[in-house]
Amino acid sequence: MNAFPRFPTLSFPAPALTVACALLLAGCAVGPDYKRPDAPSSPAFKEAPADSSQWGEWKPAEPQDTSARSNWWAVFSDPALDTLMSQVQVSNQNIKAAEAQYRQALAALQSARAGYFPTVGLKRADSGSGLIGNSQNATLSASWEIDVWGRVRRQVESSEASAQASQSDLASTLLSTQATLAQSYFLLRIADQQKALLDRTVVDYEKSLQLVRNQYAAGTAQRSDVLQSETQLKSAQAQQIDIQITRAQLEHAIAILTGKPPADLTITPQDYAAAVPRVPVAVPSALLERRPDIGAAERRMAAANAQIGVAQAAYYPTLSLSATGGLSAATLARWLSLPDRVWSIGPALAGTLFDGGLRSAAKAQAVAAYDQTVANYRQTVLSAFQEVEDNLAGARLLEQEGAVQSDALRSARDALALVNNRYRAGTASLLDVLTAQTTAYTAERTYLTIVGRQYTTSAVLIKALGGGWHIETENASNPAPVAPGSVPDAPAAPAPSAMPPPARTQGAAPVAASVSAQR
Repeated sequence: MNAFPRFPTLSFPAPALTVACALLLAGCAVGPDYKRPDAPSSPAFKEAPADSSQWGEWKPAEPQDTSARSNWWAVFSDPALDTLMSQVQVSNQNIKAAEAQYRQALAALQSARAGYFPTVGLKRADSGSGLIGNSQNATLSASWEIDVWGRVRRQVESSEASAQASQSDLASTLLSTQATLAQSYFLLRIADQQKALLDRTVVDYEKSLQLVRNQYAAGTAQRSDVLQSETQLKSAQAQQIDIQITRAQLEHAIAILTGKPPADLTITPQDYAAAVPRVPVAVPSALLERRPDIGAAERRMAAANAQIGVAQAAYYPTLSLSATGGLSAATLARWLSLPDRVWSIGPALAGTLFDGGLRSAAKAQAVAAYDQTVANYRQTVLSAFQEVEDNLAGARLLEQEGAVQSDALRSARDALALVNNRYRAGTASLLDVLTAQTTAYTAERTYLTIVGRQYTTSAVLIKALGGGWHIETENASNPAPVAPGSVPDAPAAPAPSAMPPPARTQGAAPVAASVSAQR
């Protein structure tokens, strides 16, 4: 071909051609349109306090799982915790992995969107042999599969939902890591309080043992009294060592959560004075809106639903347009001066007549995958409700347990004071004193354990509600925060001549606070 032929003139009327092209290109996206399935829910939490109605009535959930969240851990007013939290998002490797997975999902979405556009290629080739002659070819080709049945649109829809699910996974990983760090930090601070209690207790027991030894040397005490006192001291020393193991492991865990090797992080022991906040109870619809794991499960349903359309589109033929144009010449010199021009253009319609049930199996697999995501979504919602209910019950009952244990500690101290007085008067044995000391120490350590559980329960409850809360302390109705572990107005036990009273740990009772959601 020595001349570039002119395109033939099409005889279709302009309006008819426009309508035909619109119908051809728009087509219809086969497969079911996504509609979020119902999930098990209730209008109120079972374990919610009686005044929880102030947070509003039930309304349909509108996912906000990726909305900005405030620094929810600020409710504890702990600068050291704030510093550790600031390092989590920057250095935690699990969060970096989730962020990389999100970027992969965005790239997959861009790859799916590329199906909307034609593919254009350029090729240059030499053909022939020295005896017959060479042919110099340069060809520009373009092909475009018209999305008549919506296969590309459904694939893009699925990729968009998958990217949104990955974004929710990133938010969920961040929230979960922050909650884990908060729990580890609070347990470490309680371990510090227990270590301080044990240090003072060991000092007291050492003084008691020395006093009993002196009495034994003077003939006023028996050998069994010395052995009992030694047993009490050694038991306290063993617990003193054991609590150091717990603290070291918690410090190592915090280091890993902040992206550091354990050798690079040291948290100095200190008296802890943060109050345990009361977390508000949002209505269940707000729970569905804010929890990122629920948002991720819902988006995976949408992605799986779109894949049904992709599988359905395989039943229909594909329509594609292709065009090729280029230059061809026998020699390179002729190709540069007067080459032959070649071109071709035309549509192609291709379809599968028989595949042995392959497409049916692919669609059945897509439907089953969607059903699986629906079940996973509903289970995620149920698990979310369980987590909230568990921690609501825990927060409420731990507050009651703390009050009861506070009374028990006060009684144990009063009993120790009475036994000390009786021991000085000679009406109580050393065994009575040792028993009263152990009871008072155990009661105080139990109280510290309850306070630690209150801290961790508050952190988990905030996480279960999706995070993003800030506190507003009511100065008029709330007492000033004091350190955990104290018993208000606890009477000081008089020191007997034989046995000194156990040291008391200063602390705080939980402080109520009003909290509002920040969306």
